[in-house]
Amino acid sequence: MQSLTTSQRQYLRRIAHDLRPVVHVGKQGLTPNALSTIDQALAAHELIKIKFLDFQDEKHDLADQIAEQLRSELVGIVGNVVIMYRRQSDPDKRKVELPR
Repeated sequence: MQSLTTSQRQYLRRIAHDLRPVVHVGKQGLTPNALSTIDQALAAHELIKIKFLDFQDEKHDLADQIAEQLRSELVGIVGNVVIMYRRQSDPDKRKVELPR
């Protein structure tokens, strides 16, 4: 996946502002089940928020891990919430249109 530009990241942060976290990472951390849930959410929504209830000190490392394993982009981290984006491969199913 092509890396996002600064203006694209800003745009995604703006539209993610009103979103609620769809995945919560708790005591068990980044389990295969949590990764599967995140993968499904990215496939369905393209842009999601993930809230870290525990592991708040490692959120940067975990967000990088998620991005690498699920071929997605880390848009930003606000507090204990991570914003992730993965472009839908099917143009007809895309919900987010990135600026150039």
